[in-house]
Amino acid sequence: MTENGFRAEQIDTARPHPARIYDYLLGGKNNYEVDREAGDRLAAAAPEVRLGVRANRDFLRRAVRYVVGGGIRQILDIGTGLPSSPHVHEIAQEMAPDVRVAYVDNDPIVNTYANVLLSGSAATSIALADLRDPRGIVDHPDVRRVIDFDEPVAVLLVAIVHFLTEAEEPARVVATLRDALPAGSCLVLSHATGDFADRSAAQAVYDKATAPLNLRSHAEIERFFDGFTLVEPGLVQVPFWRPDAPPPTRPGEIGYYGGVARKTG
Repeated sequence: MTENGFRAEQIDTARPHPARIYDYLLGGKNNYEVDREAGDRLAAAAPEVRLGVRANRDFLRRAVRYVVGGGIRQILDIGTGLPSSPHVHEIAQEMAPDVRVAYVDNDPIVNTYANVLLSGSAATSIALADLRDPRGIVDHPDVRRVIDFDEPVAVLLVAIVHFLTEAEEPARVVATLRDALPAGSCLVLSHATGDFADRSAAQAVYDKATAPLNLRSHAEIERFFDGFTLVEPGLVQVPFWRPDAPPPTRPGEIGYYGGVARKTG
């Protein structure tokens, strides 16, 4: 048993994990051969995938700056993935040093790396938990250590909800998180889509991973924001959400929608 409460044999390295595939596509080193093989198959099926994950990461950076600039001082990052610099707490604390960040992921490897990264920080925490159990996340002691749900919180669901099947009730999951938030909180969400190209071959790569990829349409993704008010420009392809650089000339290559919304009541 490790200090984090799991055994080495509990870490599934026989199947690719979405967090580790994402790390590989971003050029990271915290992945296994099985993840790299899956990433290569994904890039062969959808050559623009690396462009897409970088655009998604850039969206995360801009969205974090937006919510912190709007006064939020608590961030709950669910499905954080393997550490990729700049980290969410680095982005946020560059603007406001008093921001507190709780990271959540269901991969023990993510938990291990993040614990090392965050060691000694009272303003950050890492919880080993699963989005499929949103109440468990809200009640997790490592989340509660830094997040006060009586004050506004920004919940980040960036490139994670598309790993929930319809049977896992993603709308219920997001609604449970929403209902735990006070007024003034924000939801930051991005999600893969097949609206712009046939992504079935890319989708098939995840059939052998620890979670399948579930592509959804703009209308289906927008419903996750029920109970929130989307801020301008609404739910758009991620490079077009408040860009700070020229957007791509071939936006059809970016298979992610993203948006930020505020809970007003």
